[in-house]
Amino acid sequence: MPVPVATGSRFAHSPRWVFPPTGVVMLEPVLARVDRDFDAAIERWSELLRIPSISTDPDHTDDMRRAAQWLVASLQSMGFEASVRETDGHPAVIAHHPGPGDDAPHLLYYGHYDVQPPDPLELWDSGPFEPTLVEGPHGRRMVARGAVDDKGQLMMWLEALRAWHAEHGTLPVRVTVLLEGEEEVGSRNLRPFLERNRDELAADVCVVSDTTMWDVDTP
Repeated sequence: MPVPVATGSRFAHSPRWVFPPTGVVMLEPVLARVDRDFDAAIERWSELLRIPSISTDPDHTDDMRRAAQWLVASLQSMGFEASVRETDGHPAVIAHHPGPGDDAPHLLYYGHYDVQPPDPLELWDSGPFEPTLVEGPHGRRMVARGAVDDKGQLMMWLEALRAWHAEHGTLPVRVTVLLEGEEEVGSRNLRPFLERNRDELAADVCVVSDTTMWDVDTP
């Protein structure tokens, strides 16, 4: 069973897990890459946060598609075959990476790129779609609509995949990414979309990072 270990990375306040020797050898350069590319990752995150992808507001329909297209381009830049997929509402994004081959385990990642409206605007110290890093009691934090729900978690996963791909030229497993544009309106088209694409989205394990809110005491 993996156990937590301490490391010297900027993320050393969080538990790390002991992997088999081969996994450690492959993981360490990826973690170093994450540290080296930290500022670039923050800027990519900020680019996505600047898009007002408000799924509840028809005035932002074009922004919804713009966010989906941005995500497709980002996934393609790290070796994924990615595309915007139509639904009866806002579009979804599906992306595939073959990893080391057909015999490898298959991971499905789910996230959503739509956000809630930012009202009331007078309660914001900065523009909701002008991402701003501020100092807090636990270090720097990003202030923007969607920074936590769900563009932060979404980009955390994409940046982890990006770092691994940059170091090793591939991914350790087959990966499918499903990014929804209607979670904030109840995922009303998700079930029929899943049913239509059941075979394409079938996987050994599904990771969902849009659950309870982050807190500083929980790894």
